[in-house]
Amino acid sequence: MSKVLVVEDSPAQREMITGLLKENGLDVVEAQDGVSALEAIQGQVPDVVVLDIVMPRMNGYEVCRRLKADPATEQVSVVMCSSKGEEFDRYWGMRQGADAYITKPFRPKELIGTIKQLLRS
Repeated sequence: MSKVLVVEDSPAQREMITGLLKENGLDVVEAQDGVSALEAIQGQVPDVVVLDIVMPRMNGYEVCRRLKADPATEQVSVVMCSSKGEEFDRYWGMRQGADAYITKPFRPKELIGTIKQLLRS
């Protein structure tokens, strides 16, 4: 079973995304900020990380940069999922190494389709 790490500081958003992914047959681990995400990854590397950008302690851009710079995690697919919807935000997220960028609010099919596509590639 594919493992997805959901990194989101909003408990309601985290619960909603986690439920959606579990309903679609994915194994989900949760983290509430960037620091706890990096700690969780040390225990077991996920296949995909769904990553919010605006979070306390460490933002999603920094988490993505660290994941992509580390040989142990550089192959992990990163989906940035943020309310920051300007074209520059999307550009900057992709420059940090994100494999996909989804703007909140998103359609459930969009998130699931993106994750499944990344798992196939």
